[in-house]
Amino acid sequence: QRRLGRRVRAAVCGRGATGGVVAGFDAGQGAAVGGRRKRGAHHQAIGRSRGGRTTKIHAAVDAAGRPRRLIVRPGHRGDAPVATALVAALTPQRCLADTAYDSAALRAWLWRRGCQPVIPNNPTRKRKHPFNPVAYQERNIIERTFCRLKDWRRVATRYDKLAQNYRATVTLAAIILYWL
Repeated sequence: QRRLGRRVRAAVCGRGATGGVVAGFDAGQGAAVGGRRKRGAHHQAIGRSRGGRTTKIHAAVDAAGRPRRLIVRPGHRGDAPVATALVAALTPQRCLADTAYDSAALRAWLWRRGCQPVIPNNPTRKRKHPFNPVAYQERNIIERTFCRLKDWRRVATRYDKLAQNYRATVTLAAIILYWL
């Protein structure tokens, strides 16, 4: 009985009856602590989506297309929750954004600050908000800023593992674009 008890305890602990490691099990092998996703990916602004690992750069630019504020986030996160943090330090007259930023809360927040939101309605939206398509044409300034940022290979492909290093790379590219 003692031998049987020792063998059962050894099998549960992942060791053989002789104290060695059972084939297929390594000491300390197992799932990540807490059973959640791998630790660190979220904190390093790496998101997981159908296209693979992604990172989003949210930018606020002035009328000349110069970057004024940048935020780096995981790619699978929504865009609208970041918008208030992006625009909070600025005082624009109009806020041009794409459909991903379409939310009633963001529009109300912009109106309270005295800023006109120029955001197209999401096609699935039940209650449509007024939209100025002529003013929306100026959004190409933002797109051109992103094209100029992505001329930097290191920004376009994100070779950096750490979010702070990638954010520094994007900021350095933005500073140089600001003066060009």
